[in-house]
Amino acid sequence: MMILTDDDVCAASAAMVVAAAREALLQAGRGELIAPPRARAELGSVDYVFTVGGLPDGTSGFRAYRAGHPAGDQLVAVWNASGQLTGLVVGDELGARRTGALGAVAVDLLARPEADTAGVVGTGRQAWAQLWALTAVRELRQVRVYSPDQQHRRDFAARAREELGLMVWPSEDAASAVCDAGIVILATRSTTPVIDVTDIAVGAHVTTVGPKFADRHEMPSGLVAAAALVTCDSPAQAAAYPEPFFTGSTPLVSLADVLLGTSNGRRHSDDITVHCSVGLAGSEVLLAQRLLTQKRDEDGPLTSTPR
Repeated sequence: MMILTDDDVCAASAAMVVAAAREALLQAGRGELIAPPRARAELGSVDYVFTVGGLPDGTSGFRAYRAGHPAGDQLVAVWNASGQLTGLVVGDELGARRTGALGAVAVDLLARPEADTAGVVGTGRQAWAQLWALTAVRELRQVRVYSPDQQHRRDFAARAREELGLMVWPSEDAASAVCDAGIVILATRSTTPVIDVTDIAVGAHVTTVGPKFADRHEMPSGLVAAAALVTCDSPAQAAAYPEPFFTGSTPLVSLADVLLGTSNGRRHSDDITVHCSVGLAGSEVLLAQRLLTQKRDEDGPLTSTPR
């Protein structure tokens, strides 16, 4: 059995992780990926969340993590079709980068082909993963980033310039970060809207990663009404939340259906599109499987951790 850590996950290319996310969506759309909504176990002051996934080749597994803050490390366990536990992935990076990759697929499908500017609100792990994955599907001319903490946005911009080779600039407020951006990423913990509807340019695509409940959401609900299309990587997961989703009666279109062509994506250049990221269960198992296979191919069996 092999054990991978955050260092191993971070060594994977954005292109590889986005390809895994795209395949997970395709499998889900074809009904091949078994991915029930996440389950939660309440243990007094500590709650655990579990997502389970079964792949077409018989591979299966689960992801487990503590809810709340600090959440602590996550664990993804993978079994092959014979029932052998083939590997574990521990740490925070797999979940975040999987989510970023699903967001990149949404951008690739829904943003205007010529969109080459991005506005990012948030500077945490999820914001970074979204921007990192975005480099696999778009060549960005300019990125603007905002966080209420001046040092955080400066550090984020400097890191993106150094590690991703992007022209990234810190903004003084959220409105100026997203103004005129063809691609907007909201990745905060805010329970109140961090932007106004009027901040979003005609024809922009917006991905929201943070809170999305009816009474707590980082994106203004008016933006849902203004959007020509609202997608979700797992409408079933959104419907299974214990609290009402912030989109209300607006239908959530499966991103997998757009990818397969069974649902329409962007129709007009001036359409505003919105993607609600909730995390497709099972996608982390597929990604973990590919990471384990890649590591095994690179290092051979002698680097595996004995059972």
